Amino acid sequence: MATFIPSNGKTQTAETQAMINPSMAIQFLEEGNKRFLKGEAINRNLHLQIEDTATGQYPFAAIVSCIDSRIPTEIVFDQGIGDIFNARVAGNFVNEDILGSLEFACKLAGSKVIVIMGHTSCGAVKGACDHAKLGNLTQMLDKIMPAVDAIETAPGVERNSSNIEFVNNVARKNVALTIENVKTQSSVLNEMHQNGEIAIVGAMYDVKTGSVEFM
Repeated sequence: MATFIPSNGKTQTAETQAMINPSMAIQFLEEGNKRFLKGEAINRNLHLQIEDTATGQYPFAAIVSCIDSRIPTEIVFDQGIGDIFNARVAGNFVNEDILGSLEFACKLAGSKVIVIMGHTSCGAVKGACDHAKLGNLTQMLDKIMPAVDAIETAPGVERNSSNIEFVNNVARKNVALTIENVKTQSSVLNEMHQNGEIAIVGAMYDVKTGSVEFM
C-alpha cells in the first residue's frame, strides 16, 4: 500500500496525507483500534512528533466524539500527534461551531474522513432519556431528543436510563441523525462527500471492551 504508517515515530506529512483516500482513512482507524485492543500500539516518539508538527499539521481524519473521559480518541485508534482532528462534546452532536471546525479540517486541512462516534452507556444520552434539567445542560440535551423520540419501544418498556438497551439504541440513532445533520447543515462537507473527497461515517465505541464498531 502506497501510504505511510508512522512506525518510526513520525507523523503525517503533506505528501503522506495526499496519498490517503477516504476508504484508506477508515481502514487506518480500524487497524489502529485492532492494535489498541491487542496491546500492540505503535511505539511513537511523541517529542519528535511535536517537532514534526511545529510548523504544520496534516491529519487524515476528523472525529466527533463524546466528552466522556473513557474515550481518549488518539489512544483507542492508536494515532499520534498530528494524525487526527478531535471535536468532543457531550452527546457527540454537531452545531454551527463544530460544523465550521469540520469544514476547516476537511476543506482547508485535508482530512479524508469524518467519523461521528457515539458510545455505549453514554451519560449525555441517559440524561436526554431522563429529560434531565440543569442550567445549560438542558438546552444541550435537547439536541439529543430527536434520537430519543425516534426509538420505538413496546408498551410498558422503560424509556429512561434504567433501560440500557434503550439508551444504547438511542446512542446509535443519535449517530445516524448527526451524520444526516452534517450533510444537510453543511453544504461544504456535503459537496465534498458527494464528490468522493471525504467519507462521513458513524461508529460506536464499547466502554466495556474498548472496541469500535463502524456503522
